[in-house]
Amino acid sequence: MMAAQYFVTGTDTGVGKTVVSALLCAALDASFWKPIQTGTNTDSDSATVAQLAELPPERIFAEAYRFAPPVSPHLAAREARAKISLSKISIPVGARDSALIVEGAGGVLVPVNDTQYMRDVMRELGLPIIVAARNSLGTINHTLLTLAALRASRLRVAGVVLNGESNGGNRESIERYGNVRVIGEIPRMARIDRAALLEIFSKHFDGAAFSAAAYA
Repeated sequence: MMAAQYFVTGTDTGVGKTVVSALLCAALDASFWKPIQTGTNTDSDSATVAQLAELPPERIFAEAYRFAPPVSPHLAAREARAKISLSKISIPVGARDSALIVEGAGGVLVPVNDTQYMRDVMRELGLPIIVAARNSLGTINHTLLTLAALRASRLRVAGVVLNGESNGGNRESIERYGNVRVIGEIPRMARIDRAALLEIFSKHFDGAAFSAAAYA
């Protein structure tokens, strides 16, 4: 049986990719990997996921690239006088046969070098994509654009996760016009920890979407 492995992307920055990743790590008993991390002076998504999902160090795989400036990967690499090469980005050896959540940087069309984008990283890894979207005004357009970009790149979309106050109109429109399933919603939380994330998965996610049959 193939272990569940997903790539989490977002419709924009700050839409909750890291919270979605932590929730899935906790619920699916998965490890975590962020291939490209920027803004390391002030932020580490790996550390955040480890804390929220209560993952031990051996379940967090080292980034392929780390840059200090909190900017797009291609700009951060340029400032560091480096170049991101997709040949150096592959599923960590210790994660190839186990559940894994991979988190992207920014959205689908964020450049990673002079000619390639985050979508090329996704294509290189070959994992089904989960789209994290902000459940607020404007999300329909942003989500449909993201889905269109993914499908134009022939990438498999596993579903959409909405973050924020529930809005039936947003969900219905995204599912209808995007021809996609909203497989989970994350409401605003008074606290964010492993127990809260597991409760949300139980109450607000379609567990069947993550079954072996759905993944195969």
